Amino acid sequence: MRYASNGDVRLAYETFGDPGGVPLLLIMGLDFQMVLWPDGFCRMLAARGFHVARFDNRDTGLSTHFASPTAENPFRMLFRGSAAPAYTGLDMVADGLAVLDALGWASAHLCGASLGSGLALATAALHPERVRTVTAVMGGPLGRRRDLLRYVNFGIFPRAARITHPPTDAGAIDTLVDLIRLISSPHAPFDEPWARSVATISHHRSPRDPGTTRRQTAAGLRLGPVARRFREITAPTLIVNGADDPLIRPSAGAALARRIPGARTVVHPRMGHILPPHVWPLLTDELATRAGLS
Repeated sequence: MRYASNGDVRLAYETFGDPGGVPLLLIMGLDFQMVLWPDGFCRMLAARGFHVARFDNRDTGLSTHFASPTAENPFRMLFRGSAAPAYTGLDMVADGLAVLDALGWASAHLCGASLGSGLALATAALHPERVRTVTAVMGGPLGRRRDLLRYVNFGIFPRAARITHPPTDAGAIDTLVDLIRLISSPHAPFDEPWARSVATISHHRSPRDPGTTRRQTAAGLRLGPVARRFREITAPTLIVNGADDPLIRPSAGAALARRIPGARTVVHPRMGHILPPHVWPLLTDELATRAGLS
């Protein structure tokens, strides 16, 4: 485990593969730690010639954590505006660049999941010299309220709120397992041993803070103005969605692609809002081909 710095924020990161390999930065999504990028997927990428880095976004895992202003409410902000959040999406974009700097990477391929896909695309729009290709996994259009209402399934949030267990270490781990189950495809086998292992590691690294969900949601919503610049993205862009995603409707990928010159889309069957093993080789092949490694 190593650390990068963005001002006062420390960002925990780790790498897989030969340091001489092709740089690839994995950016995790809302409220999850870097360990949600499966080790097996990271090793598969490394075996194809990538030097893979994954990191804990600010406010998660072993990176710097924050507290919320009393008035912060991301859903109030969505519909009526709100007080300034603890940090912004642009701060999170700068965090990714700080990890690149710590690794000595002038540029890299970026692959982001969920909120991480928006951060990857924002990086490509604002810092094109740092981005070789972008792969946006489980993402959708940003910036317009009607797009959020059209492509986000808000019904999942009450279901997530009903997941409760005793306030013990075991209960917290069970909650994470159930959240992973909730966002997984119902048409693919649920790998409970993996989910429980990741949940246990995550809890012992840093217990889940529900405030992080609110703070990162608020930060992601404030990426909206950057979405107007997605037409300026020059890096080759692939948009990947799951046919069974319970949070982001699969049609969101095509809507996002229409805003990015030359972007391609793919919708994988039996994939929810998490990266299942049957998608790993397909995504690895895509990334390797676009990086000239196949």
